[in-house]
Amino acid sequence: MRIYDIILKKRYGGELTDEEISFFVTSASNGDIEDYQITALLMAICFNGMTERETATLTMCMAHSGDTVDLSSIKGYTVDKHSTGGVGDKTTLIVAPIVAALGGKVAKMSGRGLGHTGGTVDKLESIEGFQTTLSGADFLSQVNSIGLSVIGQSGDLAPADKKLYALRNDTATVDSIPLIASSIMSKKLAAGSKGIVLDVKTGSGAFMKSVEESEALAKAMVSIGKSAGRDTVAVITNMDIPLGNAVGNSLEVIEAAEALKGNGCEDLTAVCIELASNMLTLVTGKDKDTCVSMARGAIADGSALGKFKEMVEAQGGNPEWIENTDLFPRAEHSFEIKAEYDGYIKSMDAEKIGITSLLLGAGRNKKSDVLDFSAGIILNAKTGDKVEKGGVIATLYANDSDKFADACQKFSEAVTFCDTPVKKQPLIYATVK
Repeated sequence: MRIYDIILKKRYGGELTDEEISFFVTSASNGDIEDYQITALLMAICFNGMTERETATLTMCMAHSGDTVDLSSIKGYTVDKHSTGGVGDKTTLIVAPIVAALGGKVAKMSGRGLGHTGGTVDKLESIEGFQTTLSGADFLSQVNSIGLSVIGQSGDLAPADKKLYALRNDTATVDSIPLIASSIMSKKLAAGSKGIVLDVKTGSGAFMKSVEESEALAKAMVSIGKSAGRDTVAVITNMDIPLGNAVGNSLEVIEAAEALKGNGCEDLTAVCIELASNMLTLVTGKDKDTCVSMARGAIADGSALGKFKEMVEAQGGNPEWIENTDLFPRAEHSFEIKAEYDGYIKSMDAEKIGITSLLLGAGRNKKSDVLDFSAGIILNAKTGDKVEKGGVIATLYANDSDKFADACQKFSEAVTFCDTPVKKQPLIYATVK
Protein backbone atom coordinates (compact mmCIF):
# COMPACT_ATOMS: atom_id res chain seq x y z
CA MET A 1 0.00 0.00 0.00
CA ARG A 2 1.32 3.46 -0.93
CA ILE A 3 0.41 6.82 0.55
CA TYR A 4 0.67 8.25 -3.00
CA ASP A 5 -2.26 6.12 -4.14
CA ILE A 6 -4.33 7.09 -1.09
CA ILE A 7 -3.72 10.81 -1.71
CA LEU A 8 -4.64 10.42 -5.37
CA LYS A 9 -7.82 8.53 -4.53
CA LYS A 10 -9.06 11.18 -2.11
CA ARG A 11 -7.95 13.98 -4.45
CA TYR A 12 -10.48 12.70 -6.98
CA GLY A 13 -13.20 12.32 -4.34
CA GLY A 14 -12.85 8.60 -3.71
CA GLU A 15 -13.95 6.90 -0.50
CA LEU A 16 -11.02 5.47 1.46
CA THR A 17 -11.22 1.95 2.87
CA ASP A 18 -10.72 1.20 6.56
CA GLU A 19 -7.37 -0.38 5.66
CA GLU A 20 -6.20 2.74 3.80
CA ILE A 21 -7.17 5.02 6.69
CA SER A 22 -5.46 2.73 9.21
CA PHE A 23 -2.32 2.68 7.05
CA PHE A 24 -2.32 6.48 6.89
CA VAL A 25 -2.74 7.00 10.65
CA THR A 26 -0.17 4.36 11.59
CA SER A 27 2.37 5.63 9.05
CA ALA A 28 1.86 9.24 10.14
CA SER A 29 2.31 8.30 13.82
CA ASN A 30 5.44 6.26 13.15
CA GLY A 31 7.05 8.81 10.87
CA ASP A 32 6.96 6.40 7.93
CA ILE A 33 5.52 9.03 5.59
CA GLU A 34 6.64 12.60 5.01
CA ASP A 35 4.89 15.64 6.48
CA TYR A 36 4.17 16.96 2.98
CA GLN A 37 2.38 13.71 2.14
CA ILE A 38 0.29 13.93 5.31
CA THR A 39 -0.58 17.52 4.46
CA ALA A 40 -1.51 16.59 0.90
CA LEU A 41 -4.06 14.07 2.16
CA LEU A 42 -5.41 16.50 4.76
CA MET A 43 -5.91 19.10 2.03
CA ALA A 44 -7.69 16.54 -0.15
CA ILE A 45 -9.98 15.73 2.78
CA CYS A 46 -10.68 19.46 3.26
CA PHE A 47 -11.76 19.77 -0.37
CA ASN A 48 -13.64 16.48 -0.78
CA GLY A 49 -14.80 15.57 2.74
CA MET A 50 -15.30 12.13 4.24
CA THR A 51 -18.29 9.84 4.69
CA GLU A 52 -19.59 8.98 8.17
CA ARG A 53 -17.81 5.64 7.95
CA GLU A 54 -14.52 7.21 6.90
CA THR A 55 -14.74 9.79 9.70
CA ALA A 56 -15.56 7.14 12.30
CA THR A 57 -12.67 4.94 11.13
CA LEU A 58 -10.23 7.88 11.19
CA THR A 59 -11.37 8.71 14.73
CA MET A 60 -10.99 5.16 16.03
CA CYS A 61 -7.55 4.79 14.45
CA MET A 62 -6.40 8.03 16.10
CA ALA A 63 -7.98 7.06 19.44
CA HIS A 64 -6.01 3.80 19.43
CA SER A 65 -2.74 5.34 18.24
CA GLY A 66 -1.55 5.68 21.85
CA ASP A 67 -2.76 5.14 25.41
CA THR A 68 -6.41 4.56 26.22
CA VAL A 69 -7.91 4.95 29.68
CA ASP A 70 -9.57 1.86 31.19
CA LEU A 71 -12.40 3.01 33.48
CA SER A 72 -13.83 -0.49 34.01
CA SER A 73 -12.76 -0.48 37.67
CA ILE A 74 -15.05 2.48 38.38
CA LYS A 75 -18.34 1.36 39.91
CA GLY A 76 -21.21 3.16 38.22
CA TYR A 77 -21.92 5.03 35.00
CA THR A 78 -18.96 7.10 33.79
CA VAL A 79 -19.84 10.30 31.96
CA ASP A 80 -17.72 13.03 30.42
CA LYS A 81 -18.38 16.54 29.12
CA HIS A 82 -16.42 18.36 26.45
CA SER A 83 -16.65 21.95 25.29
CA THR A 84 -15.35 23.05 21.91
CA GLY A 85 -13.92 26.14 23.60
CA GLY A 86 -15.13 29.59 24.50
CA VAL A 87 -14.73 32.72 26.62
CA GLY A 88 -15.82 32.66 30.25
CA ASP A 89 -16.62 28.95 29.90
CA LYS A 90 -16.25 27.61 33.42
CA THR A 91 -19.09 25.09 33.05
CA THR A 92 -17.02 22.03 34.02
CA LEU A 93 -16.45 23.54 37.48
CA ILE A 94 -20.23 23.66 37.99
CA VAL A 95 -21.60 20.80 35.91
CA ALA A 96 -19.20 18.07 37.07
CA PRO A 97 -19.97 18.54 40.80
CA ILE A 98 -23.72 18.63 40.09
CA VAL A 99 -23.59 15.33 38.22
CA ALA A 100 -21.27 13.68 40.75
CA ALA A 101 -23.53 14.78 43.61
CA LEU A 102 -26.40 12.95 41.90
CA GLY A 103 -24.60 9.65 41.33
CA GLY A 104 -22.69 10.11 38.09
CA LYS A 105 -19.04 9.13 37.92
CA VAL A 106 -17.12 12.00 36.31
CA ALA A 107 -13.57 10.97 35.40
CA LYS A 108 -12.51 14.00 33.42
CA MET A 109 -9.29 14.98 31.68
CA SER A 110 -9.18 18.65 30.72
CA GLY A 111 -6.81 20.89 28.84
CA ARG A 112 -5.04 24.20 29.30
CA GLY A 113 -5.99 27.44 27.63
CA LEU A 114 -4.29 28.71 24.50
CA GLY A 115 -5.14 31.88 22.62
CA HIS A 116 -8.46 33.51 23.48
CA THR A 117 -10.02 30.41 25.09
CA GLY A 118 -9.48 29.50 28.73
CA GLY A 119 -8.51 26.08 30.09
CA THR A 120 -10.17 24.21 32.96
CA VAL A 121 -6.82 22.97 34.28
CA ASP A 122 -5.48 26.53 34.55
CA LYS A 123 -8.58 27.64 36.44
CA LEU A 124 -8.30 24.81 38.95
CA GLU A 125 -4.60 25.53 39.51
CA SER A 126 -5.53 29.02 40.69
CA ILE A 127 -6.86 27.32 43.85
CA GLU A 128 -4.17 27.09 46.54
CA GLY A 129 -2.52 23.64 46.46
CA PHE A 130 -4.77 22.08 43.83
CA GLN A 131 -3.02 19.26 41.94
CA THR A 132 -4.07 18.56 38.37
CA THR A 133 -1.61 15.67 37.95
CA LEU A 134 -2.55 12.35 39.57
CA SER A 135 -1.33 8.82 39.00
CA GLY A 136 -3.72 6.59 37.10
CA ALA A 137 -4.45 4.58 40.24
CA ASP A 138 -5.15 7.68 42.33
CA PHE A 139 -7.38 9.12 39.60
CA LEU A 140 -9.52 5.98 39.45
CA SER A 141 -9.58 5.63 43.24
CA GLN A 142 -10.80 9.19 43.70
CA VAL A 143 -13.60 8.79 41.17
CA ASN A 144 -14.68 5.56 42.88
CA SER A 145 -14.55 7.26 46.26
CA ILE A 146 -16.21 10.64 45.65
CA GLY A 147 -17.50 10.34 42.09
CA LEU A 148 -15.37 13.12 40.64
CA SER A 149 -11.87 14.02 39.52
CA VAL A 150 -10.69 16.61 37.01
CA ILE A 151 -7.05 16.36 35.95
CA GLY A 152 -4.83 17.46 33.09
CA GLN A 153 -4.51 15.22 30.08
CA SER A 154 -1.89 12.62 30.93
CA GLY A 155 -0.10 9.80 29.21
CA ASP A 156 -0.01 9.68 25.45
CA LEU A 157 -3.64 10.01 24.43
CA ALA A 158 -4.27 10.06 20.67
CA PRO A 159 -0.71 10.97 19.60
CA ALA A 160 -1.75 10.72 15.95
CA ASP A 161 -4.11 13.63 16.54
CA LYS A 162 -1.27 15.73 17.96
CA LYS A 163 0.78 15.05 14.84
CA LEU A 164 -2.07 15.79 12.45
CA TYR A 165 -3.29 18.86 14.32
CA ALA A 166 0.14 20.48 14.34
CA LEU A 167 0.30 20.13 10.55
CA ARG A 168 -3.32 21.27 10.10
CA ASN A 169 -2.62 24.39 12.13
CA ASP A 170 0.36 25.28 9.92
CA THR A 171 -1.21 24.48 6.54
CA ALA A 172 -4.73 26.01 6.68
CA THR A 173 -6.43 22.61 6.94
CA VAL A 174 -8.06 23.09 10.34
CA ASP A 175 -11.43 24.08 8.90
CA SER A 176 -12.85 20.67 8.00
CA ILE A 177 -15.79 19.01 9.79
CA PRO A 178 -14.41 15.43 9.50
CA LEU A 179 -10.97 16.52 10.74
CA ILE A 180 -12.35 18.61 13.61
CA ALA A 181 -14.78 15.89 14.67
CA SER A 182 -12.18 13.13 14.57
CA SER A 183 -9.68 15.28 16.49
CA ILE A 184 -12.11 15.97 19.34
CA MET A 185 -13.71 12.54 19.50
CA SER A 186 -10.45 10.57 19.29
CA LYS A 187 -9.42 12.08 22.63
CA LYS A 188 -12.88 11.62 24.17
CA LEU A 189 -13.02 7.96 23.14
CA ALA A 190 -9.48 7.35 24.42
CA ALA A 191 -10.52 8.87 27.77
CA GLY A 192 -12.88 5.95 28.28
CA SER A 193 -16.23 7.27 29.57
CA LYS A 194 -19.45 5.47 28.66
CA GLY A 195 -21.43 8.68 28.18
CA ILE A 196 -20.28 11.85 26.44
CA VAL A 197 -22.05 15.21 26.39
CA LEU A 198 -20.59 17.70 23.93
CA ASP A 199 -21.02 21.45 24.39
CA VAL A 200 -20.64 22.76 20.83
CA LYS A 201 -20.11 26.51 21.00
CA THR A 202 -21.25 28.78 18.18
CA GLY A 203 -20.62 32.46 17.53
CA SER A 204 -17.86 35.06 17.61
CA GLY A 205 -15.97 33.47 20.51
CA ALA A 206 -16.17 29.93 19.13
CA PHE A 207 -14.33 28.07 16.41
CA MET A 208 -17.62 27.47 14.59
CA LYS A 209 -19.10 30.87 13.80
CA SER A 210 -22.59 29.85 12.61
CA VAL A 211 -25.32 27.63 14.02
CA GLU A 212 -25.37 25.66 10.75
CA GLU A 213 -21.63 24.87 11.01
CA SER A 214 -22.01 23.95 14.67
CA GLU A 215 -24.94 21.65 13.95
CA ALA A 216 -22.97 19.87 11.22
CA LEU A 217 -20.06 19.36 13.63
CA ALA A 218 -22.40 18.19 16.40
CA LYS A 219 -24.05 15.62 14.13
CA ALA A 220 -20.67 14.33 12.99
CA MET A 221 -19.40 13.89 16.56
CA VAL A 222 -22.59 12.26 17.81
CA SER A 223 -22.45 9.83 14.89
CA ILE A 224 -18.84 8.95 15.75
CA GLY A 225 -19.67 8.44 19.42
CA LYS A 226 -22.60 6.16 18.67
CA SER A 227 -20.62 4.12 16.15
CA ALA A 228 -18.05 3.55 18.90
CA GLY A 229 -20.71 2.33 21.32
CA ARG A 230 -20.78 5.47 23.48
CA ASP A 231 -23.94 7.26 24.57
CA THR A 232 -23.41 10.67 22.98
CA VAL A 233 -25.38 13.92 23.03
CA ALA A 234 -24.41 17.35 21.71
CA VAL A 235 -25.82 20.68 22.89
CA ILE A 236 -25.27 23.73 20.68
CA THR A 237 -24.80 26.81 22.88
CA ASN A 238 -24.25 30.52 22.30
CA MET A 239 -20.71 31.92 22.30
CA ASP A 240 -21.46 35.26 20.65
CA ILE A 241 -21.36 36.59 24.21
CA PRO A 242 -18.94 35.53 27.00
CA LEU A 243 -20.56 33.04 29.35
CA GLY A 244 -21.17 34.52 32.77
CA ASN A 245 -19.66 37.79 33.96
CA ALA A 246 -16.08 36.68 34.73
CA VAL A 247 -13.25 36.04 32.25
CA GLY A 248 -9.93 34.95 33.76
CA ASN A 249 -8.76 32.04 35.87
CA SER A 250 -9.39 32.75 39.56
CA LEU A 251 -12.23 35.14 38.66
CA GLU A 252 -14.00 32.27 36.92
CA VAL A 253 -13.46 29.87 39.82
CA ILE A 254 -14.98 32.47 42.14
CA GLU A 255 -17.98 32.83 39.80
CA ALA A 256 -18.36 29.04 39.59
CA ALA A 257 -18.31 28.75 43.38
CA GLU A 258 -20.99 31.44 43.63
CA ALA A 259 -23.11 29.60 41.04
CA LEU A 260 -22.87 26.43 43.11
CA LYS A 261 -24.06 28.46 46.11
CA GLY A 262 -27.14 29.48 44.14
CA ASN A 263 -25.87 32.95 43.30
CA GLY A 264 -24.98 32.37 39.65
CA CYS A 265 -25.92 34.76 36.87
CA GLU A 266 -28.81 33.73 34.64
CA ASP A 267 -26.97 32.72 31.47
CA LEU A 268 -24.23 30.70 33.17
CA THR A 269 -26.69 28.85 35.39
CA ALA A 270 -29.03 28.08 32.50
CA VAL A 271 -26.29 26.59 30.30
CA CYS A 272 -24.90 24.55 33.21
CA ILE A 273 -28.33 23.15 34.08
CA GLU A 274 -28.84 22.22 30.40
CA LEU A 275 -25.51 20.38 30.22
CA ALA A 276 -25.89 18.72 33.63
CA SER A 277 -29.42 17.51 32.87
CA ASN A 278 -28.28 15.94 29.60
CA MET A 279 -25.49 14.15 31.46
CA LEU A 280 -27.96 13.00 34.10
CA THR A 281 -30.35 11.57 31.51
CA LEU A 282 -27.49 9.31 30.41
CA VAL A 283 -26.56 8.42 34.00
CA THR A 284 -30.08 7.78 35.35
CA GLY A 285 -32.22 7.04 32.30
CA LYS A 286 -34.78 9.54 33.62
CA ASP A 287 -36.57 12.09 31.46
CA LYS A 288 -35.09 15.53 30.80
CA ASP A 289 -37.52 17.52 32.99
CA THR A 290 -36.82 15.27 35.96
CA CYS A 291 -33.08 15.67 35.46
CA VAL A 292 -33.42 19.46 35.24
CA SER A 293 -35.18 19.42 38.62
CA MET A 294 -32.51 17.13 40.05
CA ALA A 295 -29.72 19.44 38.86
CA ARG A 296 -31.40 22.52 40.31
CA GLY A 297 -31.98 20.61 43.53
CA ALA A 298 -28.28 19.73 43.88
CA ILE A 299 -27.48 23.44 43.86
CA ALA A 300 -30.35 24.34 46.20
CA ASP A 301 -29.49 21.74 48.85
CA GLY A 302 -25.74 22.45 48.76
CA SER A 303 -24.71 18.96 47.68
CA ALA A 304 -23.09 20.17 44.43
CA LEU A 305 -21.03 22.78 46.28
CA GLY A 306 -20.06 20.13 48.82
CA LYS A 307 -18.93 17.82 46.03
CA PHE A 308 -16.77 20.56 44.49
CA LYS A 309 -15.11 21.22 47.88
CA GLU A 310 -14.62 17.48 48.31
CA MET A 311 -12.79 17.26 44.98
CA VAL A 312 -10.64 20.29 45.79
CA GLU A 313 -9.58 18.77 49.10
CA ALA A 314 -8.97 15.32 47.58
CA GLN A 315 -6.59 16.88 45.04
CA GLY A 316 -4.57 18.86 47.58
CA GLY A 317 -6.41 22.17 47.33
CA ASN A 318 -7.77 24.30 50.12
CA PRO A 319 -11.59 23.91 50.19
CA GLU A 320 -11.88 27.03 52.36
CA TRP A 321 -11.08 29.04 49.22
CA ILE A 322 -14.32 27.73 47.69
CA GLU A 323 -16.36 28.48 50.79
CA ASN A 324 -14.78 31.93 51.26
CA THR A 325 -13.69 33.22 47.86
CA ASP A 326 -12.20 36.36 49.45
CA LEU A 327 -9.16 34.13 50.08
CA PHE A 328 -8.25 34.21 46.39
CA PRO A 329 -5.45 36.72 45.73
CA ARG A 330 -6.68 39.83 43.92
CA ALA A 331 -4.86 41.70 41.18
CA GLU A 332 -2.92 44.73 42.29
CA HIS A 333 -4.46 47.04 39.69
CA SER A 334 -7.93 47.56 38.22
CA PHE A 335 -9.33 49.78 35.50
CA GLU A 336 -13.00 50.62 34.88
CA ILE A 337 -14.34 50.92 31.34
CA LYS A 338 -17.31 53.28 31.25
CA ALA A 339 -20.06 53.90 28.73
CA GLU A 340 -19.53 57.07 26.71
CA TYR A 341 -23.25 57.71 26.20
CA ASP A 342 -26.73 56.42 26.99
CA GLY A 343 -27.97 53.48 24.97
CA TYR A 344 -27.83 49.70 24.62
CA ILE A 345 -25.05 47.21 24.01
CA LYS A 346 -25.75 46.00 20.49
CA SER A 347 -23.10 43.27 20.32
CA MET A 348 -20.02 41.86 22.00
CA ASP A 349 -17.29 40.05 20.08
CA ALA A 350 -16.49 37.27 22.53
CA GLU A 351 -13.19 36.41 20.83
CA LYS A 352 -11.91 39.98 21.21
CA ILE A 353 -12.96 39.99 24.86
CA GLY A 354 -11.03 36.75 25.31
CA ILE A 355 -8.02 38.42 23.70
CA THR A 356 -8.47 41.37 26.08
CA SER A 357 -8.17 38.94 28.99
CA LEU A 358 -5.08 37.41 27.37
CA LEU A 359 -3.48 40.87 27.07
CA LEU A 360 -4.05 41.38 30.79
CA GLY A 361 -2.04 38.22 31.53
CA ALA A 362 -4.84 35.67 31.96
CA GLY A 363 -4.09 33.71 28.79
CA ARG A 364 -1.32 32.37 26.60
CA ASN A 365 -0.13 33.16 23.10
CA LYS A 366 2.13 30.10 23.29
CA LYS A 367 2.22 27.09 25.61
CA SER A 368 5.28 28.32 27.54
CA ASP A 369 3.65 31.61 28.62
CA VAL A 370 3.20 32.04 32.40
CA LEU A 371 -0.31 32.94 33.55
CA ASP A 372 -1.36 35.64 35.98
CA PHE A 373 -4.18 33.80 37.76
CA SER A 374 -5.75 36.97 39.17
CA ALA A 375 -5.86 38.86 35.87
CA GLY A 376 -9.03 39.13 33.84
CA ILE A 377 -12.32 40.93 33.36
CA ILE A 378 -15.59 41.35 35.21
CA LEU A 379 -18.41 42.31 32.86
CA ASN A 380 -21.01 44.62 34.38
CA ALA A 381 -23.12 44.74 31.21
CA LYS A 382 -23.57 42.44 28.21
CA THR A 383 -25.34 42.34 24.87
CA GLY A 384 -28.89 43.72 25.14
CA ASP A 385 -28.29 45.57 28.41
CA LYS A 386 -29.17 49.24 28.77
CA VAL A 387 -26.24 51.48 29.77
CA GLU A 388 -26.00 55.04 30.98
CA LYS A 389 -23.23 57.49 30.20
CA GLY A 390 -20.50 57.11 32.81
CA GLY A 391 -21.77 53.73 33.96
CA VAL A 392 -19.19 50.94 34.36
CA ILE A 393 -19.59 48.26 31.70
CA ALA A 394 -16.47 46.27 32.63
CA THR A 395 -13.59 46.21 35.10
CA LEU A 396 -10.18 45.02 33.98
CA TYR A 397 -7.73 43.42 36.44
CA ALA A 398 -3.96 43.00 36.12
CA ASN A 399 -0.80 42.99 38.22
CA ASP A 400 0.95 45.12 35.61
CA SER A 401 -0.83 48.42 34.96
CA ASP A 402 1.08 48.89 31.70
CA LYS A 403 -1.14 46.19 30.20
CA PHE A 404 -4.29 48.31 30.44
CA ALA A 405 -3.65 50.48 27.36
CA ASP A 406 -3.63 47.61 24.83
CA ALA A 407 -6.35 45.74 26.72
CA CYS A 408 -8.69 48.76 26.74
CA GLN A 409 -8.17 49.26 23.02
CA LYS A 410 -9.02 45.64 22.28
CA PHE A 411 -12.08 45.73 24.54
CA SER A 412 -13.35 48.87 22.80
CA GLU A 413 -13.12 47.01 19.47
CA ALA A 414 -15.24 44.20 20.92
CA VAL A 415 -18.31 46.21 21.98
CA THR A 416 -20.81 48.11 19.81
CA PHE A 417 -23.67 50.29 20.98
CA CYS A 418 -27.02 51.47 19.62
CA ASP A 419 -29.91 53.72 20.64
CA THR A 420 -32.73 51.17 20.50
CA PRO A 421 -33.45 48.03 22.54
CA VAL A 422 -31.74 44.84 21.40
CA LYS A 423 -33.41 41.44 21.21
CA LYS A 424 -31.83 38.93 23.59
CA GLN A 425 -30.07 36.04 21.92
CA PRO A 426 -30.93 32.41 22.73
CA LEU A 427 -28.52 30.54 24.99
CA ILE A 428 -29.34 27.06 23.65
CA TYR A 429 -29.83 26.58 19.92
CA ALA A 430 -30.35 22.83 19.56
CA THR A 431 -29.70 19.39 20.98
CA VAL A 432 -28.38 16.61 18.76
CA LYS A 433 -28.83 12.99 19.81
